[in-house]
Amino acid sequence: MKSPLAALLLRELRLARRIGGGAAIGVVFFLILVTIVPFAIGPDLNLLSRIGPAILWIAALLATLLGQDRLFQSDHEDGSLDLLRLSDAPLELIVAIKCIAHWIATCLPLVVAAPFFGLMLAMDATALAGTTATLLVGTPALTFLGAIGAALTASMRRGGLLSAILILPMAIPVLIFGVSAASAASGGTIPFATPLLVLAGLSLAAMALAPFAAAAALRGMGD
Repeated sequence: MKSPLAALLLRELRLARRIGGGAAIGVVFFLILVTIVPFAIGPDLNLLSRIGPAILWIAALLATLLGQDRLFQSDHEDGSLDLLRLSDAPLELIVAIKCIAHWIATCLPLVVAAPFFGLMLAMDATALAGTTATLLVGTPALTFLGAIGAALTASMRRGGLLSAILILPMAIPVLIFGVSAASAASGGTIPFATPLLVLAGLSLAAMALAPFAAAAALRGMGD
């Protein structure tokens, strides 16, 4: 028999596929942002390649916000959240599983697409590999931090804007070290490993602490 948490993970992945298009919308939004930047900055390839990692990281950050508010809101609307709160599994683990499913369905396609979109910014192979590695390490932090904002606004209609306002300040350190590590990969004043390890630490801290904060917010909804 499947464990309840494994069944929940499969359920979340199926819902993400059926509801339509979390991955496709995120990748298209990612592509749009990467495409319009050269029109705004101009055809200077040296400039585009230099700021390419920052562009990819900003695009990934904004793309992860799409649908983040629906992480718990749909469960609240159909009553599933009440059943999850009453289940034998700890609510913190349920939150973590939902975050993992959201990362697989939404953020992982962005990581896979990043090297191809980086070619549009005239980035070389080393910069592409470094940026992709930083996105792989850093996007879990964005997902788990986003779960806090999603939990706080789960009972609000049209709470997406408020959720984004809550998430963005917490995501700034992730953005800073993600861009620093990606820039260091293509040649910089600091070793690539230093900001990458800090970024990994931020992701691990978010994965360890955010489920407790989000679970506390969800429990508060029932009081």
